[in-house]
Amino acid sequence: MSQFKRKQQGVALIIVLLIVAIVSVLATEMGGRLQLQIKRASNIKENNQAYWYAMGAEQYARKSIERLMDEDGDVIHLEQPWNQEFVYPIEGGGIQAQLVDMQSCFNLNALKEPATGTGAPSSSTPLLPKRKEAFRRLLDNVEPAIPSYNSDIVQDSLADWLDEDDNPQNLGAEDSEYESRQFPYITANNYMVHKSELRLINGVEVSWLRDLLKLVCVLPNDSLFEINVNTVSEENAAVLAAATGLSLADAKSILASRDPEGFQDVNAFLTLPSIQALDLNADQKTWFNVKTFHFILHTKTKYNDATFAMQTLFKVDSSNNVSIIRRDFSGF
Repeated sequence: MSQFKRKQQGVALIIVLLIVAIVSVLATEMGGRLQLQIKRASNIKENNQAYWYAMGAEQYARKSIERLMDEDGDVIHLEQPWNQEFVYPIEGGGIQAQLVDMQSCFNLNALKEPATGTGAPSSSTPLLPKRKEAFRRLLDNVEPAIPSYNSDIVQDSLADWLDEDDNPQNLGAEDSEYESRQFPYITANNYMVHKSELRLINGVEVSWLRDLLKLVCVLPNDSLFEINVNTVSEENAAVLAAATGLSLADAKSILASRDPEGFQDVNAFLTLPSIQALDLNADQKTWFNVKTFHFILHTKTKYNDATFAMQTLFKVDSSNNVSIIRRDFSGF
């Protein structure tokens, strides 16, 4: 064989080896991408399944609230089935769901002046100043204690955040305060949508914000301030103390001695000696009830490696129809 032919064979062999190497690289790359696509499709399927488990729990809770309202809607208390945690095991995962009364906490939107009509303040005793006083008492009852100066600032700044004008209250804050910050923003001048907005309010500090958030809530587009005295827990006694003006110890005492099935009507609560001694006015007495028209469902679902969390806010109208007014999605 001539030297020329041997060189040609060597070149051909090198080309074949290069082709084999390129094909091997392409095959490896295609295999890796195929595995990635399979894993991605599997993750999407599992996440969707976890999502639909949560939606199923939401529908179950909605039906449960409708039944509650039809059968026991006149008196809502913690011994009823709605307050029991729902746990449903599923192959490869499960569902956890818990309903919470949204009228056992302090609605931050209550510090926005109600519109004229139902729930509007009377001309002789405006509701807003009294509600601000109640919020200030709530701040005073947060443990660990919030410094008094911070409480004054937060009380006025929250009212400024909700009102529609640009005139700051005594220790409040309007746009000029927030626009001067490193990362500027402006006030909502409207209802809050979620209680997490509280972190934006002037005077709020991270060191005690988590403890305050346990006591407050937000009813979107609703300034309702009505506490169900049957569903406030002893852990949240500060809410009752704020609304009534009782000391925290006295509020805890009332809740500890409360009948397991609660007060059968609001007058049974208002005629307690410790409540009568407060001499609440007519408007303040409307802050208390034994009924509930707002619930929030906390749902956690798991399917294989996928987890999903959802919070659903329900509202019950005068005809006992249950509607969904907000959903929040998050991870575990």
